[in-house]
Amino acid sequence: MAGSLSEIKGKIASTKKTKQITGAMQMVSASKLTKSEQAAKDFQIYASKVRQITTDLMKSELLTESTNPMLLSRPVTKTGYIVITSDKGLVGGYNSSILKSMMDTIHEYHPDDHDFEIIAIGGMGADFFKARGIDVAFELRGLEDQPSFDDLAPIISKSIDMYDKALFDELYICYNHHVNSLTSQVRMQQMLPLTDLDANEATDDLSFELEPHREAILDQLLPQYAKSIIYGAIVDAKTAEHAAGMSAMQTATDNAKQVINDLTIQYNRARQAAITQEITEIVAGASALN
Repeated sequence: MAGSLSEIKGKIASTKKTKQITGAMQMVSASKLTKSEQAAKDFQIYASKVRQITTDLMKSELLTESTNPMLLSRPVTKTGYIVITSDKGLVGGYNSSILKSMMDTIHEYHPDDHDFEIIAIGGMGADFFKARGIDVAFELRGLEDQPSFDDLAPIISKSIDMYDKALFDELYICYNHHVNSLTSQVRMQQMLPLTDLDANEATDDLSFELEPHREAILDQLLPQYAKSIIYGAIVDAKTAEHAAGMSAMQTATDNAKQVINDLTIQYNRARQAAITQEITEIVAGASALN
């Protein structure tokens, strides 16, 4: 019984240490989440202005059949997917929901293994696809918790360059959209060609003096707009990742508390049984002497 008590006591001590670790990780994730939510809000202000300027400048093109390659839909022979996952685990079902959605899409729409390209952000996704024999055209690992545009510039520019060179004819981004600290939603959002611009959003009473000319400005503005919406999706995904990490660590901490409570009850019962047995043995020995 002494060995059993010692064993239970050791389990309680180790579980308490685990609880301290998961509790600390929960607080770290909560801090990262707060910063990411603020970064996402700040970016939305910028993104809305870029969208408004782009829509105002392109009202006439949006009302007609545009010939700009960023807006022009072409026959789809190959599709590109940017898949955003985390670099590490301990984020609950954050990665599994994205990867399941992506594999369902591949099975449904891409029976031919050569009619799609994967661009992976995050080591978990890159390793997942490679383990299943799916080629990854480009990958980015070790992303900062609050990534800047410069951090993401290589993979964003690479994605748009691949589209410009017709290595694929449309580009989607698969990620977890942050709803709140407890909820996220898997999104499969089309990035290219740009189909979300609406001429009805244009401001009617504005006129622009353009220098050098409209086409030259649009050649610079449209890629910048495309980069901004891809960047926004990545920031959104990182926010959802921090929320998932916080939730997972909170669940782990709560489970550790429950395990400690159960082990404490088990320890007290075992200790009581040991004391009762010792008293019984003493009484039995005294009786034998009489």
